[in-house]
Amino acid sequence: MRVLICPDKFAGTLTAVEAAQAVAEGWQEVVPADELICRPIADGGPGFVEVLHASVGGELVEVDTTDPLGRPVLGAVLLAGDEAATAYVESAQACGLHLVEPGERDPRTASSYGLGALIEAAVAHGARRVVIGLGGSATNDGGAGLLAALGAVGLDAAGEPLAPGGAALTACVSLALGEGVSLLPEGVELIAATDVDNPLTGLHGASAVYGPQKGASPQDVTVLDAALANWAAVLERELPGCPAKLAELPGGGAAGGLGAAVLALGGTVASGIDLVRELTGLDEVLENVDLVITGEGSFDHQSLRGKAISGLAGAARDLGVPCVVLAGRVTTGRREQGAAGVTEAYALVDHFGSVDLALAEPARGLRELATRLAGQWSR
Repeated sequence: MRVLICPDKFAGTLTAVEAAQAVAEGWQEVVPADELICRPIADGGPGFVEVLHASVGGELVEVDTTDPLGRPVLGAVLLAGDEAATAYVESAQACGLHLVEPGERDPRTASSYGLGALIEAAVAHGARRVVIGLGGSATNDGGAGLLAALGAVGLDAAGEPLAPGGAALTACVSLALGEGVSLLPEGVELIAATDVDNPLTGLHGASAVYGPQKGASPQDVTVLDAALANWAAVLERELPGCPAKLAELPGGGAAGGLGAAVLALGGTVASGIDLVRELTGLDEVLENVDLVITGEGSFDHQSLRGKAISGLAGAARDLGVPCVVLAGRVTTGRREQGAAGVTEAYALVDHFGSVDLALAEPARGLRELATRLAGQWSR
């Protein structure tokens, strides 16, 4: 039997690579003769660069950058493709929620400045195409920090640079552009890889949908949404090449508005999971397997809206290949799962009968669930 093992990360516990290894180990304990193909996946969020490096190779270059609170952290740029002309970076390495302790989380002040260092490093190493994985951010600053790092600094009415974070964008009235007009060398293409299509502002925007996950109160959400609307208006007016109606464009709300910053720079937004599927040759593998096993930390309603699992399960369904989901917890119903292409779903919480154990020993839980699946599915 040929089994494709392609989980996403289990946020806060296992990387996608670690999760795939645990599932493979469990299956091999029961049926060592089966052919297991491990292809960890990502949709643009944490683990994006690691997954691509494991699948397509390339050179990893370490880069000194800063976290959402301005503290030093180490990130990486993956140089791949012909003559390393394409670079992959991950916003979560500089803007990630996992970099900030729960008591420190405040999207009013968190900055995306550190992502600028990763993009600059990619360009400095000769990349002409920079793909930015967006997701898992602690920020809600519309990419103001990122743009400041590249030379477009937001200014208040007194001509002073804005403080870091999303709340300060309320006071933005203009931009101070660096030398020249273009913030990037001519011919450099930016692509935002993301799992969401939310606009920058409004009921489905960055602040309303994702702000509370980052520590925003209902009052903060109102302030941040208005601040992003003002920021979008300034970018449209001040930044050459910025598209019209920036606040309404799909994907602009990704990663606290980093999607809008990429669009403002003339970049494009693409599906993270579709890009990963293409780069890793996942669709070709799918055509020649008997079973797909995927998973993530929480298999919920968001999983069915453009995230990695929905893209993968849909592709498997179209080929008539059964798809099983292993997750930390499962809150979707069988009807929803079936419509998305998911044949079965199992939760570590149910397996252990304990949330604490599911969080403490996810690798063991995945190995044990995989042994059960091998007994049920293998020929």
